[in-house]
Amino acid sequence: MSTTANPTVTGDYTLDLSHSTIGFFARHAMVTKVRGKFDDVTGSGHFDVDDPSQSRVEVVIQAKGINTGNVDRDNHLRSNDFLAMDEFPEIRFVSTSVDSAGEARYRVHGDLTIRGVTKPVTIDFEHTGSAVDPFGNQRIGFEGSTTINRKDWGINFNAALDAGGVLVSERVTLEFDISAIKAA
Repeated sequence: MSTTANPTVTGDYTLDLSHSTIGFFARHAMVTKVRGKFDDVTGSGHFDVDDPSQSRVEVVIQAKGINTGNVDRDNHLRSNDFLAMDEFPEIRFVSTSVDSAGEARYRVHGDLTIRGVTKPVTIDFEHTGSAVDPFGNQRIGFEGSTTINRKDWGINFNAALDAGGVLVSERVTLEFDISAIKAA
């Protein structure tokens, strides 16, 4: 597997969710990180290795697909306290520009919409490789992350702790481990 981009990978891609993870973590009770992921995600984009500014991506996450491994917590996260899934069933990211940030590194700027609120975010990605799989599919991989303040999107729920601090951190780190398949 190549760890640097090459011109043969330039093209249109579709997210392969069965080999990708779009996840997150936040501090709980000021002592630990609680991790989760989204199980219902679609995404597509164009990657141009010669001119990254021509690259683009769009990802749609179904809020109902949140999965932290705890049914009660997942239902709370789907509620009006957090994602307000019934009113806002989708979380959406649409890139507005892509810049080279060094060898095999890219900075993706875009609009993230959560709970009907759209704010700009920047996600740093590393191109982790490309390969043709045993089924003849050209694959490409990226890893990236960014940290947001959930209150910027109106996710304000919290509870004060007796010892000080709060139950859930305002800062949430979004993590992306992406495998995508090139269109035929």
